[in-house]
Amino acid sequence: MLQKIWFALVWTYVKLGLFFYSKKIIVKGTENIPKKGAVLFAVNHPNGLVDPLYVTTTHNRRNHYLVRAATFKNPIVKKILESLYLMPIYRIRDGIKQLANNQQIFDKCHRIFDKGETLMIFPEGSHDKKRTIRPLSKGFTRIVFGALEKHEDLDITVIPVGLTYQHPSDYPAKIIINYGKPIKTRAIYNSNTPAKAINILKANVTEQLQKLTVHIPDDDNYETVLQKLNNAQVDFTEVDKVNSMILKNSFPEAKSPKKNYLIPLYYVIVLNSLIPVLIWKKVFKLIKEVEFIDTFRFSVNLLTFTIFYSLQALIIGLFYGNNVALFYFTFSVFLVFVYTKLAPTNTKKFLNL
Repeated sequence: MLQKIWFALVWTYVKLGLFFYSKKIIVKGTENIPKKGAVLFAVNHPNGLVDPLYVTTTHNRRNHYLVRAATFKNPIVKKILESLYLMPIYRIRDGIKQLANNQQIFDKCHRIFDKGETLMIFPEGSHDKKRTIRPLSKGFTRIVFGALEKHEDLDITVIPVGLTYQHPSDYPAKIIINYGKPIKTRAIYNSNTPAKAINILKANVTEQLQKLTVHIPDDDNYETVLQKLNNAQVDFTEVDKVNSMILKNSFPEAKSPKKNYLIPLYYVIVLNSLIPVLIWKKVFKLIKEVEFIDTFRFSVNLLTFTIFYSLQALIIGLFYGNNVALFYFTFSVFLVFVYTKLAPTNTKKFLNL
């Protein structure tokens, strides 16, 4: 019970944080998610650990997650992640001996499905901001079919989920989360050999993901196509429209990025949040993978802005009273809200929060 309360509180806080971090969060296809029963969410992975945050906060099922084992190295972080239903998945880079630990995790996944709960997996195996669906690993199919083999009365619904960011790693974020059509796995498993069942499930998920997110074939023309789309300042969250351009090889004319007339407001926010901004700049220099920029920007700023504004309001309250303190806190949050919701996403880059 306490874990469920903790889970609900944390994800409510995260959902509120994403609201203030994102210019727009578009969600489609939630009617495809079964209200009960075992579900596996198969999600593309363009943008680090913010990907599962957006998925978790846009549907009503409580997720279990598989994330790379390196995230669990710190004992304190490990306890926190486990309390939020995250589980490590080991890869060759973690050491050959560590791979044996995956069987215990797979068994846990099977029990999760048997209880009619949900699991989120990134079947591409790693994150990459390229606008393409990469070849899917067999791991997620083995987990699904392993559970079906153990539990003959079990059926697992696979829901492909496509995430498309307007500009990954940029603030404010703009994203569309597309939940695809349900895939019933029992029928596939019962009607085919194991090898064929794996290939069919992989093909079905791949086909849907290529339609649920912007998919530029990863070939010699990838950079040329991407450059044409960027030059035209297309709205990548209009997934069907952009995929149609790619399929027809027909692109709009190039246009200039929008001007950001809210830059003065941005600097007001920076001045009012100087310590959190300086902390973020320090952290930013330590980030080695571009796919983790959004992850750290969101998590660091969510924590530091909350603490800093609260402490400043407390100090103001000691000198000027609670009403002034409440006004300061509310107005500070309102400024962030206005900038996030009104600043353009197709704009030239400048100093980012």
